[in-house]
Amino acid sequence: MPSLNPNDAFQNAVKSILDGKILSQVVDQLLSQLTPHERLSLLDGDVPFWDGLRTILCHRYNYEPFVHGSVPRLGIPGIRFTDGPRGVVMGSSTAFPVAMARGATWDVDLERRIGDAIGREAKAQGANYFAGVCVNLPRHPAWGRIQETYSENPLMLGEFGLALTLGVQNHIMACVKHFALNSMENARFRVDVQVDEDVLHEVYLPQFRRIVEGGVASVMSAYNSVNGEWAGQNNHLLTNILRGEWGFDGFVLSDFIFGLRDPVESLQNGLDIEAPFIQQRALELSRELETGRLDSADVDRSCVRILSKELEFAARNAHSQPDTSVVFSDDHRALAREAAARSIVLLKNEAINGQSILPLEPRTITKIAVLGRLCNVANIGDKGSSQVFPPSVVTPLQGLQAAIPSVEFLVLDTDSIAEAMKLASEADVVICIVGYDHTDEGEYVVPALQQDPVLCELFPPAVTPKELEMYALLQGKSAGVGKGMETALEVGAGGDRKSLRLRSQDEALITAVTEMNPRTVVSIVAAGAVIMEPWESKAPAILMSWYGGSEGGHALADVLLGNIDASGRLPFSIPRDEAHLPFFDREITSIRYDRWFGQHLLDKLGVDAAFPFGAGLSYTKFSVSNMIVDSIPRRGAMSKVTLDESISVKFTTTNTGSRAGRYVAQVYGVPGMSEFPTRLLMGFNVIDLGVGQSVTCTVMASLRPIQRWVNGEFTLPVKSFDVEVASFSGDPDALRSKFIL
Repeated sequence: MPSLNPNDAFQNAVKSILDGKILSQVVDQLLSQLTPHERLSLLDGDVPFWDGLRTILCHRYNYEPFVHGSVPRLGIPGIRFTDGPRGVVMGSSTAFPVAMARGATWDVDLERRIGDAIGREAKAQGANYFAGVCVNLPRHPAWGRIQETYSENPLMLGEFGLALTLGVQNHIMACVKHFALNSMENARFRVDVQVDEDVLHEVYLPQFRRIVEGGVASVMSAYNSVNGEWAGQNNHLLTNILRGEWGFDGFVLSDFIFGLRDPVESLQNGLDIEAPFIQQRALELSRELETGRLDSADVDRSCVRILSKELEFAARNAHSQPDTSVVFSDDHRALAREAAARSIVLLKNEAINGQSILPLEPRTITKIAVLGRLCNVANIGDKGSSQVFPPSVVTPLQGLQAAIPSVEFLVLDTDSIAEAMKLASEADVVICIVGYDHTDEGEYVVPALQQDPVLCELFPPAVTPKELEMYALLQGKSAGVGKGMETALEVGAGGDRKSLRLRSQDEALITAVTEMNPRTVVSIVAAGAVIMEPWESKAPAILMSWYGGSEGGHALADVLLGNIDASGRLPFSIPRDEAHLPFFDREITSIRYDRWFGQHLLDKLGVDAAFPFGAGLSYTKFSVSNMIVDSIPRRGAMSKVTLDESISVKFTTTNTGSRAGRYVAQVYGVPGMSEFPTRLLMGFNVIDLGVGQSVTCTVMASLRPIQRWVNGEFTLPVKSFDVEVASFSGDPDALRSKFIL
């Protein structure tokens, strides 16, 4: 028998669902117990604005959950928010490699396991909502938050985002963000992104659609405006598309603090929660209910959406009760190490005296020079809202020292070229760690307030001395309130990258040491494309090692020594020249997005990439044969392929080399349509093979990438197209077969 204590109302509702009661009826019953004030409280955060802002800036962002809509009287816990996607931002959690690195694994099963680990750590620390499924498409590699997303390709974004979602939702609610067209950092609070409807549906929204169809609990809106309307109150995005076309039944939460401009309009147009504090809605909604501008039905509609997901996930995940021992556990650290190793992309591996530089053979090495300012620093990504605070981080140097304790290490973590040349001349092998850190790329927060003073108009009135002090500081009119604040103000230093090339000191280091020692490995720490002209031809071995998370140093050693095959593949293309990229101005206020960027733009321009989409080398060799392409008919439809179906691409892969390895199979469609990309990724898979082993495998290749949006619906305008099984986009050795619809 359910408890009669009002404090147990939420748990009684959960029990009713577990007992088989209909969710909508249980929600209506719980909602009926809320007062009008409590209903409004579901629609924003629980902490007063100025108190919450001071905590973020003077102490730490998201150390504990941000709580929205708790109702203690009824035992409603509210939406208990933790950020991501590197891991759980709260507490001292496991730092996994950044999302772009995980995209480079091309392994969605691995991403699902990471999601499960993140869900466990979040729930163990008091969260029930993970807002770390970031699938914004990086139209240009200078985007400061490119590390938070997976790829330049919509299909990969959708598959990886869905995998993370499904893993997390074994334990708590997941949120996909930022909806939509958010891929600029410095101008994100003011830029209007203009886009044609067909491009919007074909290029910038497919990944969100895939994750919504997969059952994500929540969506976070973006800061920018789209076609003249702020994304956080954009009726076309939040109502017409998200709910009308896709059938989304969850709730929408705003991006933090600046995510909406009109409290009433945002609620009417589909934004359910203003995050993360008591801010604009608390000032206006109650009054506008009295004036009639806002209807109570609008309030109740959002309350139902919020309570429905809160109850649904409390019931479906009632079995999940992890304790804090899972946080930064040995299992999760091992998973982070596996992901970091699988993410590393070997771009070059030339032979010196007939022997490839990598993998290293420790028995032939007595001295290794490890050079570069990043070689022994904990460099796991930007220091904005995605920052994770693990108890420890393994640096590249520490990983190598642990893996090869018998070798003497010659270490230089400064920009001294003369000293670097000296050490390189004395070593058997040189490893240069170059690239970026949080000052070069990352989230851009506080400085934007001083550039866009209109944002301060979104704050509640500052009244007390502490509030006025905080307000003055945000406007740049105060020196700060202590060391903690000074540190927080530096968080936004990264922003969009000013250059796609390495620091001049890094390029000089590479040039100098490769002249002194041809056995030089260049390891690039970055999140997006790095243009490597003119030094690329001088470096015999190059790899992308990303921001590798708390176990990144161990993972780098695993790959350099060949303990794990070099199996990462680029989730984006790397051009030879900035001229081969779309227009980008990080301070612009209006920009038009089209379909031409990344590999598709390179193909359109007819220029070769420095490293094409999907590229990467292995320590072994593979052959592919016996390709068969077939349709997968729906129930009762044995001869007709419908638009929602995939096609089956079957082939045999053989490891023809002398080491075990992983083949990353990439299936492309070549539709031959004018003013459309030459080649589109339709599916992919990873296959682990022992020496001499052959495996027959099947990739389910989606037809969606070659659909066109015409007159409000998707259609396939071609009756046949070529299908390729390739090792990278444009692979001249790809198997090709024509598929006829």
